[in-house]
Formats: sequence, C-alpha cells, structure tokens
Amino acid sequence: MITMAKNIEHNTNWNNYKKVTVTATGYTAGRESTGKSPKDHSYGITYSGVEVKRDLFSTIAADLNVFPIGTVLFIPGYGYGVVADKGAAVKGNHLDLYFQTVGDVFEHWGKKKLAVYIIKQGSGRFTESDLKELNEQNSLQVFRQQSKNQIGE
Repeated sequence: MITMAKNIEHNTNWNNYKKVTVTATGYTAGRESTGKSPKDHSYGITYSGVEVKRDLFSTIAADLNVFPIGTVLFIPGYGYGVVADKGAAVKGNHLDLYFQTVGDVFEHWGKKKLAVYIIKQGSGRFTESDLKELNEQNSLQVFRQQSKNQIGE
C-alpha cells in the first residue's frame, strides 16, 4: 500500500485540495491500541460501525469536531484515509492511521507531522457499502495492480 500511495502522490495535482497540517500516528485493532482482543464482539469495529481496513481507502481515526465521519483525506506516504473512527487520545489536528500489525505501525509510520489533503468533507455517516464503493472504483484499480506487482504478489 505504501508504494501505491507514492504512485498516487506523484500523479495528482494536489493544488486543487485544501491542505491541513496534522500529527499522524498509527493504530491497530489490537489491545495495545483499543484495549480489545479478538474475543470481544466489537473487536475491529470502528465508531461508525465499519470494520477496520487497510486498502486503497483505509479507515482512520480523527477528532470528529475537526474531521467528521466520512471525511476522505489523502495522506502522503499512507494513501487515502476515510474517517470512520475516533479515539480518546485523538484530539484536534491529530489522525490515527489504521495498520494491521504493531510491526507495520513501527516499520511504515511511527509518528509524523505532515500536510494532508481534504478530498471530501464527511457528512457524519459512513457505512460498509460506502467503503466498498470507494475501494472498488475502477479508476483506482491500476494503483492496486501496480502495488501488487512491486511487492511480488
């Protein structure tokens, strides 16, 4: 997914989008980030009810007073993120980006201060079908294939 983000980053004119500086950290669905284990019925489920996902459009957490549920952002080095979650420590211009493992958080992200781009302001509502529709857009599938080719899948 990191390679895909770089491809999109270099092939888009970002001057058309509002830029906001944020501090971005990474989180997982696990106990270390959420206090939940796979045995919990709400494990891997965001505040919006959508299951956490790392894909062309990944689920992220934000302060809902700054970035409402459903807001679509482009995060350089990560890719597209859709606000589907909130967190107790996520306040102001802070984003928490979903990763599948703690190792992925440390290897690919950590903590960064950077400019992100607002693609679409959220309405306060976001569903599984909304996420599926975003991830299945035909125009973006070329980036999915490029990413798979570069990592040898």
